[in-house]
Amino acid sequence: MLRGRRGSRVRALEGGPEEEAPPAVAEVPSALLPSLQQPEATAEQILLRGIFEIGRGSCDVVLSERALRWRPIVPERLAGDPKLDLLHKEEFIELKDIFSVKLKRRCSSKHQSGTLLGITLFICLKKEQNKLKDSTIDLINLSEDHCDLWFRQFKNILAGFSNRPKSLKIFLNPQSHKKEATQIYHEKVEPLLKLAGIKTDVTITEYEGHALSLLKECELQGFDGVVCVGGDGFANEVAHALLLRAQKNAGVETDYLLTLVRAQLPLGVIPAGSTNVLAHSLHGVPHVVTATLHIIMGHIQPVDVCTFSTMGKLLRFGFSAMFGFGGRTLALAEKCRWMSPNQRRDFAVIKALAKLKPEDCEISFLPFKSTQDLQERRAQRSPESDYSEQWQMIQGQFLNVSIMAIPCLCSVAPRGLAPNTRLNNGSMALIIVRNTSRPEFIKHLKRYASVRNQFNFPFVETYTVEEVKVQRKNNMSGHNPEEKNEPHEFVLENSFPWNVDGDLMEVTSEVHVRLHPRLISLYGGGAEAMNDSKVTCSCL
Repeated sequence: MLRGRRGSRVRALEGGPEEEAPPAVAEVPSALLPSLQQPEATAEQILLRGIFEIGRGSCDVVLSERALRWRPIVPERLAGDPKLDLLHKEEFIELKDIFSVKLKRRCSSKHQSGTLLGITLFICLKKEQNKLKDSTIDLINLSEDHCDLWFRQFKNILAGFSNRPKSLKIFLNPQSHKKEATQIYHEKVEPLLKLAGIKTDVTITEYEGHALSLLKECELQGFDGVVCVGGDGFANEVAHALLLRAQKNAGVETDYLLTLVRAQLPLGVIPAGSTNVLAHSLHGVPHVVTATLHIIMGHIQPVDVCTFSTMGKLLRFGFSAMFGFGGRTLALAEKCRWMSPNQRRDFAVIKALAKLKPEDCEISFLPFKSTQDLQERRAQRSPESDYSEQWQMIQGQFLNVSIMAIPCLCSVAPRGLAPNTRLNNGSMALIIVRNTSRPEFIKHLKRYASVRNQFNFPFVETYTVEEVKVQRKNNMSGHNPEEKNEPHEFVLENSFPWNVDGDLMEVTSEVHVRLHPRLISLYGGGAEAMNDSKVTCSCL
């Protein structure tokens, strides 16, 4: 009854072999139709009622304010048979799951439009593992007037979903991962957007930072949302640009980071990178069709954002960051861009583990207090106030420091790098891995791929925080002057690399990370409910 997009519907809508037409079925007065048991729809207004062929039989079809319901019509001579009653149960779809409606015609090579067969509804189905799938249901009736009446009613219903985008600005990074972003967009994303009647304006970026420079000045007034097709670094670039634009338009000084303005347009993230942490955290799965359908259906999630600043100057917006092993691994990978993504990642991890050394740091943090609203507290603070009596400080040798405002799901950590963090709970996870032996650190990393608690080690500490300051105490941390390094390795040893959403950020002084609740809206479907099992936060 429900079929995929590339099934028989395509032949019927776009042309195909001739088939015997089903008999025309006119609308029948409601009094002559069997009574439908609708316990959930008794209070709903019935908009239309008629007969369509669905599957292989004629059905009594009722369109109400919230759902489309149908029940096979049983011949009068067989009415009352309990076996048939079980086989002819009422079925339904909710109207909120329909994203497009088309008239179904048999096309021929001679004419542009052929014989009317009925109506095709395109629906969004929820599958296992948080995936969404597009499917169809055909309502067959050869009456032009009958189908036109129902078609117009469905169009009116779809027009009433004001949260769904009508026009999107799309940025596509052709260099993402294996340079597959363009193919992914044209083969999987664009057909669905066209089917939903969404207008698009596509810009293919030409260099790193191109989307950032374009979004500073380009006109967005006619768009309902912005979509990026690429990896985590590209998604971070577009999100950063949207937030910078919002502050500029509102006249907010970005160096005063206590109260910022939210981005005006929602952002859609189509996963086309190597890790796709943001899309995975948002949807529960890094699935292109799922991400696209969330955009089409207008599912929007407010998401917390971090600001990264040094010496009072904003460096960037982001969702997660790592310093130490996570930062050095990315820095090594960036120097091997000539390798394939998987080879580059594996090489960088092995190299960073081989040269594993702790960072001598001072970490200060402001613990999260759920009893008061974070925004209200910050509104009462002046730029000079730092609430020094509430800050806590940790000093020591650390192998890795993670600061995450989202769960950070990925293929190597299916439960998330920070499994207790949510997209918009107003706090960040601070995970500190103190100095330990290489075998113990590797054992900790391996735990991310299992269901066991990756933080159940004496050298791992987790905190729930609002703000964090990380100060590297010794610029020559961990460097042995007797060791011989290649020139580029020596520079790497003495740099201060951060991995911010898969993008490299190098600084030489203290980094101040602040959380800003619900600062941006992302197209997504609340994948938070998938894993509510309690664990503690995360790290690599």
